Amino acid sequence: MHLHVHDDRPALGRAAAAEAAAALKAAVAAKGSATCVVATGASQFDTLAALTADTSVPWEKITAFHLDEYVGIPDTHPASFRKYLRERFMAPLARKPAAFHEIDGSGDPHAECRRLAGLVPQGNFDVSLVGIGENAHLAFNDPPADFAATAPYLVVDLDEACRRQQVGEGWFAGLADVPKQAISMAIRRIMASDLIVCSVPDARKAEAVRGVVEGEITPQVPASILRDHTRCSLHLDKPAAGKLKPRA
Repeated sequence: MHLHVHDDRPALGRAAAAEAAAALKAAVAAKGSATCVVATGASQFDTLAALTADTSVPWEKITAFHLDEYVGIPDTHPASFRKYLRERFMAPLARKPAAFHEIDGSGDPHAECRRLAGLVPQGNFDVSLVGIGENAHLAFNDPPADFAATAPYLVVDLDEACRRQQVGEGWFAGLADVPKQAISMAIRRIMASDLIVCSVPDARKAEAVRGVVEGEITPQVPASILRDHTRCSLHLDKPAAGKLKPRA
């Protein structure tokens, strides 16, 4: 894991987006096409804004995959991640992706996991954009995360800390409104990426960041597994890095 601390959220977003854009362009140049996993949530606002503004990325040669989605809410719901990505990823792009494989959580979630499993590449994704939750979740893999699952997508239970975060970020009015399950890309499928770009702003993530960077690698701290990846960049703003030990 390569750690990058930036002065503020816009600087974090620009750096994370520039790294992702360079890798996507290199992949297209080398192979003629590329794959990219796109995340949602407040942590991705600045990264997606900068990435979609970069008109040099050849999206028409890139297939995009959706990281996670709630079970049981329609795509018109304010918290729908499909809605989020349509508005913050697809709509701003001048050059549309070759394909964008959304997760539909409104029907049978297990059937949707099987459908998505047939769409993912046989090998690694070229670039995966991710964040870290206040409970250190990676995608919607809450602690204790399943590090061994081989299916690309899973139906997962959301813990209370995760659900409270969604209320705190303003996506839902109250805890009772937050779904108790989601469809999430599995840990092993996320790790099967040539490059992982992880964007984590905000002081409320500082404790999780400390566990991820300085604690043991454990399913109780799901995103700690990123330390095992050879090309993972963790982009933090100063508040998110506020509880890390000083580095030489």
